[in-house]
Amino acid sequence: MDHGTRDEVLGRLAEAVGSITVAHPARVAIDGPPAAGKTTLADELAVVLRTQGRNVIRATIDDFLFPRAQRYPRGEYSAEGCYFDTHDYGALNRVLLDPLGPGGDRRFQHAVYDRTADTALSPPIRTAPADAVLVFDGVFLMRPELIDRWDLRIFVSTALETTVDRAVIRERRVSPRAEVERRWRGRYIPSQQLYFATVRPTDHADIIVHNDEPQQPVWETRTH
Repeated sequence: MDHGTRDEVLGRLAEAVGSITVAHPARVAIDGPPAAGKTTLADELAVVLRTQGRNVIRATIDDFLFPRAQRYPRGEYSAEGCYFDTHDYGALNRVLLDPLGPGGDRRFQHAVYDRTADTALSPPIRTAPADAVLVFDGVFLMRPELIDRWDLRIFVSTALETTVDRAVIRERRVSPRAEVERRWRGRYIPSQQLYFATVRPTDHADIIVHNDEPQQPVWETRTH
């Protein structure tokens, strides 16, 4: 375990990205529970990498959701529905991860869905340089449909009860506390428990960032 500042953990992650030796864009997964701090960490890492001169593609699992009408066949508070029915992994592989991977043509789209409008998206196809870095955050990124697509796997670990408190603060302007807690305790936390029981995501991670105290993170590097 290493302890340090926020800048130090970001520097360690940037070093890990820099050590990737592949002939295609490096695909970096930042996994973890909802409200663990994945998006913030991914955004900050992207800034560091760009400062170092890297071409960064920033994308998120939230732009690869199924339309709302397809996401809740098991009910809005179903943990199984959250895990099995929410994300379009076929589209994610087809338009982003595989084009950037071995043998890919590097022609990619960073999104297929607008969650605000609940409509499909088809952004312009872009071509990534061979030395680009994809920084991708989201839940369930170590599951079987995706596990082999990553060149670096980072897991942001936070106590599940802490994520509830963060979610209440984050969503206080749009949702009452009772609604946020119901969603987290009924859907999101049980879906993470299902994920850990079936996939054991931290076993697949190259680096685990313990993010209970974001300004005083603890991290560990795994060897596989």
